[in-house]
Amino acid sequence: MLERYVQKLTRDAKKASVSLGQVPTATKNRALSAMAKELERGSGGILAANKRDLAAARRAGVKGALLDRLMLNPKRVVEMAEGLREVVKLRDPVGAVIRQWSRPNGLKIAKVRVPIGVIAIVYEARPNVTADCVGLCVKSGNSVILRGGSEAIHSTRAIFRCLDRAGRTAGLPAGSIQLVWNTDRRSVDLLLAQVGGVDLVIPRGGEGLIRSVVEKAKVPVIKQYKGICHTYVDSPADPKMAEEICFNAKVQRPGVCNAMETLLVHRAIAPRFLPSMARRYLKAGVQLRGDPATRRILRDLPVKSATEKDWATEYLDLILSVKVVGSLKEAMEHIQRYGSGHSDAIVTKSKEHGGRFLRGIDSACVYVNASTRFTDGGQFGMGSEIGVSTDKLHARGPMGLEELTTYKYVVVGRGQVRK
Repeated sequence: MLERYVQKLTRDAKKASVSLGQVPTATKNRALSAMAKELERGSGGILAANKRDLAAARRAGVKGALLDRLMLNPKRVVEMAEGLREVVKLRDPVGAVIRQWSRPNGLKIAKVRVPIGVIAIVYEARPNVTADCVGLCVKSGNSVILRGGSEAIHSTRAIFRCLDRAGRTAGLPAGSIQLVWNTDRRSVDLLLAQVGGVDLVIPRGGEGLIRSVVEKAKVPVIKQYKGICHTYVDSPADPKMAEEICFNAKVQRPGVCNAMETLLVHRAIAPRFLPSMARRYLKAGVQLRGDPATRRILRDLPVKSATEKDWATEYLDLILSVKVVGSLKEAMEHIQRYGSGHSDAIVTKSKEHGGRFLRGIDSACVYVNASTRFTDGGQFGMGSEIGVSTDKLHARGPMGLEELTTYKYVVVGRGQVRK
């Protein structure tokens, strides 16, 4: 029964994708604008559904940053709507000519953007992902199958109802956006096995979810593995700038993948930088775990001893590993060993050191004098994002509209034949 249900979802999505890929930009924009209005109109119902999810999460012992990821409030509902409106403003990638040229035999060749087809999104406790993914998939001409986590099921269903109602009224093909209503985990396994029905799977959630999807999928997957993000405070850094960047990178929203998990500090600046930085962290409720040099400098403060495991841990919480290093080279070697290729930053006054860091750190996003919290499709001007890929093929970093397209070659001739 469940297998037939999932197969029907993918058949309907495949059929819709053929039509959606040819829907005019104006129709797609009209649908997204209608969805934004419907979210705002349905805010009360969405928030009531979210309260049910939050209550269940609290009973299950969920707290802190993980609870914050699940929580919706009027501001976050408005942000979902505004995210859809931002996507409306963006250029439609479908049909865009990437490159075109002519051959000596007169053939005219163009490399043109086209939708991927059917995209399945498997995600956990972030109900706002529902609106972000629908907006980007519709604008890029892809039909989408959503499979949210059971911990956010009431919120996800309430959001989806608003989006689906608005999309149908605006004229989107039936089956363009679909939600797996069944919370049985087998539905995910079945979705991942739909070869020929699902063109791409994008998992969004913890490392366990992503590894499970990768291991079970029989269709292509774009991965967002854990975000072990670093900030390195160089010896010629502006201490005030460094403090603001490091505080923002850890504290502003610790439960997301672009939050800093490890702070590296050059030993020349550590004795004057770390004490004030640590006190500010502790006041904000951050638990610090330091190497021996850090603990010596902060011997009067409650700093736990960092273990080897800490350097490779994505906390997604108000916990921070801190290490004192002797050089830029040592900092980069630490990042290369323990980083996850997501987002890493250096704070420095040295253009030479900044340049070396940019060239030497092979992460999806590399920063000089800015917080890693900017790794986000909205912050990059993409309207929103469908995820942050730590893969190198075919997309990397925040995934917006262009990353949800592939391309085809369009060749126009005048009767040429190959000799």
